[in-house]
Amino acid sequence: MNIILYAIPGFFILIGLELLAEKIRGTNYYRVNDSITSLSTGVLSQLSKVVALLVPFTIYISVFDNFAVYQVKASPVTWVLTFVVYDFFYYWAHRYAHEISILWAAHVLHHSSEEYNLTTALRQTSTGWLSFVFFIPMALAGFPPAMMITVGALNLIYQYWVHTRHIGDLGWYELIFVTPSNHRVHHAQNKVYIDRNYGGVFILWDRLFGTFQQELNDQPVIFGIRGALKSWNPLWANLQFYNQLFQDCLHTKSWWYKITLWFRRTGWRPPDVIEAYPLLKTDLDNFSKFHTDLTRGLKAYAILQYVINTAAALAVLLNLEILSAWQQLGAISFIMFSSYSVGTVMELKPFGLTLELIKHTFLIVVVWVLFPQGWFLMMLVALSVCSLLALQTNALKQFARA
Repeated sequence: MNIILYAIPGFFILIGLELLAEKIRGTNYYRVNDSITSLSTGVLSQLSKVVALLVPFTIYISVFDNFAVYQVKASPVTWVLTFVVYDFFYYWAHRYAHEISILWAAHVLHHSSEEYNLTTALRQTSTGWLSFVFFIPMALAGFPPAMMITVGALNLIYQYWVHTRHIGDLGWYELIFVTPSNHRVHHAQNKVYIDRNYGGVFILWDRLFGTFQQELNDQPVIFGIRGALKSWNPLWANLQFYNQLFQDCLHTKSWWYKITLWFRRTGWRPPDVIEAYPLLKTDLDNFSKFHTDLTRGLKAYAILQYVINTAAALAVLLNLEILSAWQQLGAISFIMFSSYSVGTVMELKPFGLTLELIKHTFLIVVVWVLFPQGWFLMMLVALSVCSLLALQTNALKQFARA
């Protein structure tokens, strides 16, 4: 059972409460383009798990079945033990995801937002397949796969609420657990905060292994990454750092560097590549967020497209057993294309309108022909028709002239 999937309604309820707090307090922690990008990467991440977790989970089961020195029996005590042990290994998986380039290439997506709110928590990678190796010791120790997967989901759900700026210091709780304050530090690009506070649930590991940093009143957090994403495209957000590594691999003349740069410390680049292809880093003294001004019509349009994508993704995830592999592939491909297309619209790229027209035409034709009796899918058609009408609004006509 995918616990994360069933937690989604709770996620959106909390987002609603945070938006209410934003309205009451007059803060400006949300931007539609940033939030839609975060939420879209979350949708793609859940869809990627349909295939991506198959091999890692199979390996875990194989190690557990053939090499476990002991088999842990389920009880209240062992469930708590499994939860704590998982968080310990999560700390190391998370820490090395910041320290090794190939692992950072997957994890950087989660840090790419220059905002910090509950939608940021859902900005999850679709390519984090290698992190499972850090949990193989749990299989060797005899923790059953079902227990490991369950506590892993609970660990991730806990981390959701700490992605907020509306909660300050929590006193004694800060000493033991990950909180909004000490996790804001983790998402900072300020020099004093970089590579700190890796814990998932317990901040104790950071205190024990020397990676803890308290949030400082005189050092306001600047969120994001030094090599700024500068895009609202969820597909590019997943691939950005892989592309940088590939380009460095392509351009360096050293075969040794071509092989090893993937596994070196994050930030390392071949000397000949640094000289020929320098990368610009964010100037924190003159920091400005990547932004595109969207009219109200465009904001509403982007939100509606996210609703359509999410509805389609839920339809896939809740019906995996009755959908053929080709149907799954087709639906996931459509959602990926749609996420890319909406990103181009939010970036105000002229060809984004053409992509959106192609997308809606395809959706209407396919659903109308293949699923004429499916009320849920027909609802998607209705939303798509509304979207096509929205393309004729004054806001999008202004966009077309931009």
